[in-house]
Amino acid sequence: MAKINPDFAKELKEYGALDLNACYNCGTCTAVCSLSDEDNSFPRKMIRLSVLGLEDELQSSVDPWLCYYCGECSETCPQQTNPGELMMSLRRYLTSKYDWTGLARKLYTSKVWEFGTILFLAAVILVLFIFFHGPMTTVLTADGGVQLNTFAPWKQIEIGDWIMAGLLSFFLLTNIFNMYLKIVKSDKSLKIPIKIYFTELWKPIFHAATQWQFSKCDQHESNKSINFSTYWIIHFLLMTSYALMLIIIVVFLGWFQTDNIYEWWHPQRILGYYCTFGLTVGLIYFAYSRIKKNQEKSKYSHITDWTFLVLLFLTTITGILVHIFRIYGMPYATYYIYVIHIMILFPMLMIEVPFSKWSHLAYRPVAIYFSNVVNAARKQSK
Repeated sequence: MAKINPDFAKELKEYGALDLNACYNCGTCTAVCSLSDEDNSFPRKMIRLSVLGLEDELQSSVDPWLCYYCGECSETCPQQTNPGELMMSLRRYLTSKYDWTGLARKLYTSKVWEFGTILFLAAVILVLFIFFHGPMTTVLTADGGVQLNTFAPWKQIEIGDWIMAGLLSFFLLTNIFNMYLKIVKSDKSLKIPIKIYFTELWKPIFHAATQWQFSKCDQHESNKSINFSTYWIIHFLLMTSYALMLIIIVVFLGWFQTDNIYEWWHPQRILGYYCTFGLTVGLIYFAYSRIKKNQEKSKYSHITDWTFLVLLFLTTITGILVHIFRIYGMPYATYYIYVIHIMILFPMLMIEVPFSKWSHLAYRPVAIYFSNVVNAARKQSK
């Protein structure tokens, strides 16, 4: 017998959902959605499960992760139930249910936890720098740059990066395993051959690299509210810039945090400029959309949406300033801004990657993978 949570609609409002009870199941959202087909009443099925409070069915579904929030369902809803925002809220809700620590729920539903955690992690970094930083030398390099590695030796910073990467990987992978149990193992009667896990493995890699699922949202000619080609490009720029920044920090820090000043065309600087460009363009685009509310998907912003944008903006700006101050020989400005940069960067990664907004980048392709595994196993069992 299915478990029903009569207070689920109220609980989901904490994650950003609007009035679910306004829905009278007319099916307009399904009629206009590119993802709806004969086998899946998309997104109406998720709305009905939410209204009825069927949490087990919701947690075993991947439908919220298939939605890229084009907003057409919300624009055409006669009751203004806003199905698109419901799907976004369900992604936040599912993130909190995959997280075994319970921290994701607190970060999504409490401003005190959200900002308190950020300030606490920033304070930890500040204390570490106060007690363990190197000499703040004003002697410049032969190129006229600041000796940043004297103040913050990259090998010591790299150890901290590896510890951080280990924690991020641990939390994210264990949460994904919890996701696996809820989606794949929810049907205990289904037997899945090991081979299927390998034959379907290329698909999440493909989707993570290309965001190909995005293309399905541009099939209706009636959808004039957003240029998806532009949106896909900007989303791709932001995603790849963020991912490249994380790789640089964890894997190639010794190459990037150097006292050498390379020519502008050097690969080290080109990659750095790509990150800066992608992050800047993405931040301006998404911040402008949320301020102007000129797209359906930007009309309703959860506090965590703005927290992510602000942290990423401050990380980008302080990173640019560190680069400028370092190559133009401004020692104290470099040292102080570098500390501030790490104080912002560390909380952003520790909070956003495993527990909040940026975890969606991992959950979406993995959800598609789990869905394909289950579907392939069911076909094979027939």
